[in-house]
Amino acid sequence: MGGVGSVGGGSGTDDGSGAGDGSGTDAALLARAREWLADDPDADTRTELSALLARCEGNEESAWEDLRERFSGFLEFGTAGLRGAMGAGPHRMNRAVVIRAAAGLAAYLTQQVGAARVVIGFDARYGSAQFARDTAAVMTAAGHEAHLMPRELPTPVLAFAVKAMHADAGVMVTASHNPPQDNGYKVYLGGRVVTDAGQGAQIVPPYDALIAAQIAAVSAVAAVPRASGGWATIPESLIEDYVARAAAVVPPLSGPTGAPLADVARRRAATRVVYSAMHGVGGETFERVMRAAGFTDLHRVSAQWEPDPDFPTVSFPNPEEPGAIELSLELAKRVEPDVVIANDPDADRCAAAVWLGGPGRPDAWTMLHGDQVGALLGERMAAEAGTGVLANSVVSSRQLAAIAARYGLHHRTTLTGFKWIAREEGLTFGYEEALGYCVAPHLVADKDGITAALMLAELASQLKAAGRSLADALDDLARAYGVYLTRQVSARFAEVSLIPQTMAALLASPPASLAGAAVVSAEDMGTGLDGLPPTSGLRLMTDSGTRVIIRPSGTEPKVKAYLEVIEPLRAGQDLAAARARASAAMDLLEADVRAAVGLDQ
Repeated sequence: MGGVGSVGGGSGTDDGSGAGDGSGTDAALLARAREWLADDPDADTRTELSALLARCEGNEESAWEDLRERFSGFLEFGTAGLRGAMGAGPHRMNRAVVIRAAAGLAAYLTQQVGAARVVIGFDARYGSAQFARDTAAVMTAAGHEAHLMPRELPTPVLAFAVKAMHADAGVMVTASHNPPQDNGYKVYLGGRVVTDAGQGAQIVPPYDALIAAQIAAVSAVAAVPRASGGWATIPESLIEDYVARAAAVVPPLSGPTGAPLADVARRRAATRVVYSAMHGVGGETFERVMRAAGFTDLHRVSAQWEPDPDFPTVSFPNPEEPGAIELSLELAKRVEPDVVIANDPDADRCAAAVWLGGPGRPDAWTMLHGDQVGALLGERMAAEAGTGVLANSVVSSRQLAAIAARYGLHHRTTLTGFKWIAREEGLTFGYEEALGYCVAPHLVADKDGITAALMLAELASQLKAAGRSLADALDDLARAYGVYLTRQVSARFAEVSLIPQTMAALLASPPASLAGAAVVSAEDMGTGLDGLPPTSGLRLMTDSGTRVIIRPSGTEPKVKAYLEVIEPLRAGQDLAAARARASAAMDLLEADVRAAVGLDQ
């Protein structure tokens, strides 16, 4: 996840062989583990670690391997904050690690502004509420003004609070769409700490390194003061304000004089939406926002509606993962909605599925790629904006740049992550292909799956009133700009340490051709391409205009390849044929990428 520092000052352990062989290395490892155990404030993780130590003392090889991994270093704190598996030890998410992180952030804030205002939110994952309370306790004891969300709420509500409350910092305890065993800790800076266009956004360098240095200076959890109370609870009025202002990203239901706009109310009420909360915390807020905007024909995927940290109906609680929205599509077949929408568990991402039946298309509900949704929303925002900046991440489609050019708007390409997109001065709309969209940067300096969902529903509603659909809008985009087809393939690694080796091999020996076209450039993104800060990755371009970007994931142990084929479409040419040509070219490209770099889904 691109960390720059460790949560604490300990060093990594020796991974030498031998379980309980009586070596000094083993003795030192046991001593560190016992020291950690004595400093652990949580009874459950103390019990867990005690049991593991007993197994090590019984000379179990698997126990020694487990212990070495848990003490292989501290969980890294970087631009994604913290994220990792729950459990005991410094290389896990637990109260000891979180308290150290909170203490480091508190020290950084004191250094920067003195007494700071800090807002804290949390989702429904295991440990989230406790980690949030620990953060509030640390901040309060350090002399900061801590404000804790009243209950589990979506990440966009916390991001909204950072801006609305003029907070100097925000913390959101969530692992977003990660597997059930994970949790995480996102940090936002604003108020008096960040006063430029990045105010209220997640941290980027050098903030991550400065906070990490303060975390590393924490000697022990026992040395961190924690208040037993004294922090404030964020009032319901702030959540109500978010709902009202989020609903206002689409035109109101009443005119300038306050008179109801019956036609707008009727078309929204007639728009049917299937929705999945993916076992997360977005459902209640989504429905409140949708109903406030006049969308009342809402159909819940009931098996995924209630927050559940076990995520029982999905292998990964990420709408992008195969099978994750199957229950949504099954419901869609029964109720025939105008659009299917799914949020990820903390509701900062938004997935959509539409009916793509008809000539030359599969007669089925189909989930749209993030780039397709980005183009739909980008076209709408550009048409209405008049001025401003459209921005997307470097791995997202180049179509948004074409949209900006058509409407005379500026376009910016950023590094991957909304921490970069949100920092673009004059941002009107931003997106990244991993289902993240910002349609209201004045409200939230981050991706927001709630307002994006509302904007999609509004677009579907307007199209339906005109006898058209989102599938027709996709056709319009293709006729206006050509067929932009994107795809992603990835390799998941059991050991994160193997990822740099894979990237080094790719950079040393990139493919000479892809999909029958010569590779005309193979650029190391670590050199800082196109004015962007250096980042790990390889960009390949062919003489046919095909682009491939290969990079390590920022939040998961994966290497990902992002593929884009552009098929021009001239006036009068057959759209279905153009799509077929693009699809055939993409299949060849994917096969070549897999063969060249060994990626596998």
